[in-house]
Amino acid sequence: MRGRDGIPREQAMREWAGCLREGRLDPKREAAIDLRVESDPDGTSKFLIRHPDGLETESVVLPLTGKGGKPRTTLCVSSQIGCAMGCTFCETAQMGLMRNLTVEEIVLQWHVATHRLGHAIRNIVFMGMGEPLDNVEAVIGSIEILIDRRGPSMSSSRIAVSTVGRIDGIRRLSRFVGESEARKLRLAISVNAPDDETRNRIMPLNRAMDMTALHECLSDWCERHAGPLLLEYVLIPGVNDSDHAATTLAGWIDRLPARVNVIPYNPRRESPWPAPTEADVDRFVRTLRDAGLDVSRRVTQGRALMAACGQLGNEHIRKRRRID
Repeated sequence: MRGRDGIPREQAMREWAGCLREGRLDPKREAAIDLRVESDPDGTSKFLIRHPDGLETESVVLPLTGKGGKPRTTLCVSSQIGCAMGCTFCETAQMGLMRNLTVEEIVLQWHVATHRLGHAIRNIVFMGMGEPLDNVEAVIGSIEILIDRRGPSMSSSRIAVSTVGRIDGIRRLSRFVGESEARKLRLAISVNAPDDETRNRIMPLNRAMDMTALHECLSDWCERHAGPLLLEYVLIPGVNDSDHAATTLAGWIDRLPARVNVIPYNPRRESPWPAPTEADVDRFVRTLRDAGLDVSRRVTQGRALMAACGQLGNEHIRKRRRID
């Protein structure tokens, strides 16, 4: 990261951290923020930032309840405008990739949520628009600012990066975690399938980085870093929701120290699949637990806003690709 006018990276980061902590931005940057906010009855809010080039980012504020009933507000941030990964169940993927976000555009989402909208953000998840490890250097730069004691001063244990399985990106992130103050950064992986055949159909990246290679990469991560992995599993009716799929997934996980987070599919626009029934979700979760896995079920929030997991994206932009 270099600041405007060629400011060195460290100085640019220091300036940004100070601005974020104090809730101030350069007047021109502040004036350029074109903001729209939508709210769901369940308390979820989605805000859209239109950038000077006319493209939009979408971010989500999720009011959650932690252990002991304490409220904890989570900010779901975007790392790209659109996405190039092509996952068939994801709305963002239908846009194609417009462009990567800069470090400043990523941390701007925290600034807006905190200082414009007044939320006390407790956790940040890189689970919004885009594949974070397809823009790994900007994501790393933004994490450095978010954990900076001169800035937002967030604990790295309260930041999670979710990837579809970019093995090269996981290795780069692993080096960063080992060499920085972000030693407690959490890693989440969207597995979403029990085997290569299923995963190839719904997640094209798997054809280049299959589940065997992914397992080896995650094993290496676990040897180097403390804390369990979070394995996300979007449950899609008729695709990956059978009892056989659950037992096969359990076999693939093997000895990985991981918790499985089952996410009921949130239909994208023009979706070929419906949302799963509660009975099917409960059955799948129970089968995984019977296999000895630590399993949680994602609470569905923001579906009415198209703000739930896998639903972010501009419906008027489909299949356009980035031009460098």
